[in-house]
Amino acid sequence: MTTPILMIEDDARLAQMVSEYLAQSGFAVQHAPDARSGLELLSHHQAAPTPVELVILDLMLPDMDGLDVCRQIRTLAAPTASLPVLMLTAKGDPMDRVIGLEIGADDYLPKPFEPRELLARIRALLRRQHAGQMHADSVAYDVMRFGSLEIDRSARVVTVADQVADLTSYQFDLLVALAERAGRVLTRDQIMEAVRGRELEAFDRSIDVHMGRIRAAIESDIKNPRRILTVRGVGYVFAKQQD
Repeated sequence: MTTPILMIEDDARLAQMVSEYLAQSGFAVQHAPDARSGLELLSHHQAAPTPVELVILDLMLPDMDGLDVCRQIRTLAAPTASLPVLMLTAKGDPMDRVIGLEIGADDYLPKPFEPRELLARIRALLRRQHAGQMHADSVAYDVMRFGSLEIDRSARVVTVADQVADLTSYQFDLLVALAERAGRVLTRDQIMEAVRGRELEAFDRSIDVHMGRIRAAIESDIKNPRRILTVRGVGYVFAKQQD
């Protein structure tokens, strides 16, 4: 049985290559060359005999910015609004990734890419979707899971690859505040407001110090963080999609 995927991409040659490659692994790719046709297909998603299970979305489309398309997908009726969205872009600016995550994309892959990496990311997204481990569902439970990172709010324990992370109680609260809002850019004031009820630190810089210590505990490479990303001049964003 094949898994239907929608690819919104104006590069017909790339779309054909991806379709042929993914077909070897049991995926049926439906191609939309522009945003308008892609959104029309998705608007009928619920009534389709074989509804798509994931969207591959190009950032640069001829009739609309891919970020706007992603934003519109998230406003559609359920369950279409919760479809996993993997965004493709030729741009190398890390800010594109941050913005994409902020507006609801689940993963981000820059062009050019290896087809095997695309396949691996698609499979990972679908596993999380089918297992109910995406953040939108996991907030209702005591344990939040983001790849190898687990946050047990009841036990107040954080583990990475089954190893306990060394965090203070205040740092645990800061991490939970970010994780519960995964994909949203938060200012330092918003982060501090989210943990009100505890004794708050007085200066913005203290948040930066705590974030550095949290990163040291949960990131594999603190110089190139993948979980807590800095948005210069604004604050921080907790990435929804993680290893």
